[in-house]
Amino acid sequence: MASYPQTSFSAPPGSTRITLVRHGQTEAAELENPFPLKHGHGDPNLTELGEQQAVKVADRLVNEAIDGLYVSSLIRTHQTAASLASRIGHTPLEEHDLREVFLGDWEGGLFRHMLAEENPIALEFRRTYEWGVVPGAETNAELIERTSAALNGIHSRHADEHIVCFVHGGVIAALCSHATGGQLHGFVGADNCSIHRMVLTEERWFLRSFNDSTHLDGVMTPEAVIDTPA
Repeated sequence: MASYPQTSFSAPPGSTRITLVRHGQTEAAELENPFPLKHGHGDPNLTELGEQQAVKVADRLVNEAIDGLYVSSLIRTHQTAASLASRIGHTPLEEHDLREVFLGDWEGGLFRHMLAEENPIALEFRRTYEWGVVPGAETNAELIERTSAALNGIHSRHADEHIVCFVHGGVIAALCSHATGGQLHGFVGADNCSIHRMVLTEERWFLRSFNDSTHLDGVMTPEAVIDTPA
């Protein structure tokens, strides 16, 4: 009698396995001392806790077969990638379009202040998770288009390889939304230095895991009401 056992998922030929890593915890925002800007985006450094988280995620990934590393153009992803890069001997490549959502008039740390003060526009953002309500900011659709095009570009250069990309919370939400067709608010709150797995093909994307942070015991970022960029 013929039998048909269950089988496990395997990456299709020509696909790219993508591991997304969110950067570590960054410096606190201060109205009197806004973050420096790079290409208009707030560009804070990691905290000491963020550096510890970066080591933990490197410990988690160091024994995997990794064919390449990518970072965004913002310093926090470079700093987070440094520990893994030095241990596996890969120099990260910079992909500018994997940078965090552009917050327009609320860049430099002001977005965090507006959330904390429950500014009416910030409350509307919290209700809808639509970035475009922030004055001058990217819309959700613009963010998804930019970041998914960047990841498709990486796939086109790395068929049948495993690539680790150090990115941002808003970027992870956008990419997971694109992969699943779900709303961004379904992917809010990626932990600092959490791991997210995808498989990309020419026809479709597969989301394999979201917000894996089991390697971060003892070095988790304190919880907030809602996760914030930078």
